[in-house]
Amino acid sequence: MADDKKKRLGRWYFGGVAGAMAACCTHPLDLLKVQLQTQQQGKMTIGQLSLKIYKNDGIFAFYNGVSASVLRQLTYSTTRFGIYETVKKQLPQDQPLPFYQKALLAGFAGACGGLVGTPGDLVNVRMQNDSKLPPAERRNYKHALDGLIRISKDEGVMKMFNGATMATSRAILMTIGQLSFYDQIKQTLISSGIADDNLKTHFASSISAASVATVMTQPLDVMKTRMMNAAPGEFKGIADCFLFTAKLGPMGFFKGFIPAWARLAPHTVLTFIFFEQLRMNFGYTPEPKAN
Repeated sequence: MADDKKKRLGRWYFGGVAGAMAACCTHPLDLLKVQLQTQQQGKMTIGQLSLKIYKNDGIFAFYNGVSASVLRQLTYSTTRFGIYETVKKQLPQDQPLPFYQKALLAGFAGACGGLVGTPGDLVNVRMQNDSKLPPAERRNYKHALDGLIRISKDEGVMKMFNGATMATSRAILMTIGQLSFYDQIKQTLISSGIADDNLKTHFASSISAASVATVMTQPLDVMKTRMMNAAPGEFKGIADCFLFTAKLGPMGFFKGFIPAWARLAPHTVLTFIFFEQLRMNFGYTPEPKAN
């Protein structure tokens, strides 16, 4: 039965469900990452920021915007995992897919996911950063859907796609770093006989993929967060945001790197572990092809 489970394939929506489950676990780290990235002075450490949030707003403030995190995963991750896994199944299965094809497929899936997930991402960033603003400037969205409705009413529907270029570029790199590297590392470990298709392999493959993805995406992540949280007219475009961030020096593009990795690594590990468990327990066995 165990061998049969390992041969099962995941359904197209498993990635989004797994991502949403992981987001519920790692949301406080994501909130800290966003608040560190949007501070211009950069003098507050992750410990100091955590203490400040707890003293000012209590323990539940670490879950500000969790509904937007879940919404983002149900749009962003469902799209990218769905496209990646569905297209991969349509390709010849007689031999492993070359890495460059996995990377190209992951890049395309990431671009689609990034675009679809931008509204949820925008609300997510705003809700997480809200507690940091003075009370008079807070947006006070009740939940993710309230945020989307208010943005479309007050700022226009197109505002929901503010930062879409940056978010999509980041999603391409993130999906290449996560999905294609995870697949390749897992495949190499299993085919070489070093490991079996089990929890240890899923953990090792996912934490390695998370490290690659963090390095690839951090500069874009910093600029994306700044653009999404900017006041109307603050930045003319990506180039303006780039120059603004560059004033802080090269490390300005890697602001919040440690909390970004500390958030992305657990999220990536949990996403793939949940995904693999969903695949093994609720997936389906492919029917043998007729000769």
